[in-house]
Amino acid sequence: MKIIHANDYAGMCRKAANIISAQIILFPNSVIGLATGSTPVGVYRQLIEWYRKDDLDFSTVHTVNLDEYCGISPDHPQSYRYYMNQNFFKDVNIPAGNTNLPNGLAEDFDMECTRYDHLISELGGIDLQLLGIGHNGHIGFNEPNEAYGKMTHRIQLKQSTVDANARFFEDSSQVPRYALTMGIRAIMQAQKIVMVANGEDKAEILYRAVYGPVTPSVPASIIQLHPDVTIVADTAALRKFPTET
Repeated sequence: MKIIHANDYAGMCRKAANIISAQIILFPNSVIGLATGSTPVGVYRQLIEWYRKDDLDFSTVHTVNLDEYCGISPDHPQSYRYYMNQNFFKDVNIPAGNTNLPNGLAEDFDMECTRYDHLISELGGIDLQLLGIGHNGHIGFNEPNEAYGKMTHRIQLKQSTVDANARFFEDSSQVPRYALTMGIRAIMQAQKIVMVANGEDKAEILYRAVYGPVTPSVPASIIQLHPDVTIVADTAALRKFPTET
C-alpha cells in the first residue's frame, strides 16, 4: 500500500488525477471504475482541465460506476448518472455508450445486478478503481455488515449514510433508502485501487481502514488485502497516521 500525502484538497485532487491520467495515457482502452460523492468532484475537474488542454483523450476509455440509488430516474438531480454527467462526462470526449452505471429503475433488481457483473466481466474487469470512503467505512454502498457482499447487490442504506447524504436533498425523507452497489469482489479484482480522502472528519475511519483489522464492519479495511492500493489524502485526513507516512 502506498500513501500519498497532499497538503490540502486541491493537492489531493491533483495527485489522484495524475494517477488516473497516467493510466489513460499508457493504456487508452482502460476500464476505469468511478466513484461519486463530494470528494471526487475535484479529481474530475482536474481531469477535465487536462482534457481541455489536449493532454488527455477519453474516446476509447470505458467507465463503470460503483453504485446508483434505487427508485430515482437517471435525470433526477441526485441520481449518480446525473452527477457523473454534470461533473465529468459532459465535459470530456468519452462516448455515452462507454459509460456504465447500475440501473436503479430496473424491474428486477436481481437480474440487474447479474447484468452489471457480467458487463464488468465482458469489459475485461476494472483496470483502475477510484474509491472514496464513507464516514462508516463504506466503499461504494457496501455498508458495514456481518459479511462482505461479493457481487453487485441491492442494499438497504444505514441511517448514518442516509444522514450524510441528506444534505443533497431538500430533507432526509427524500433520500432513497436502497441502492445498487458493485460488490467487494469486483472492487478487489481491479488491477489498481486509488482511494481519496480529505478532511478531519475522515481521519478516524481512514486510520481504521488502513491500520485496523480487516472486517466487514469496516468495509474499506478490505483494501489492506489488495496488492496495488494508493491512498491519496490531505493532511487533515492523515492526522492519525504515523508521522513517517
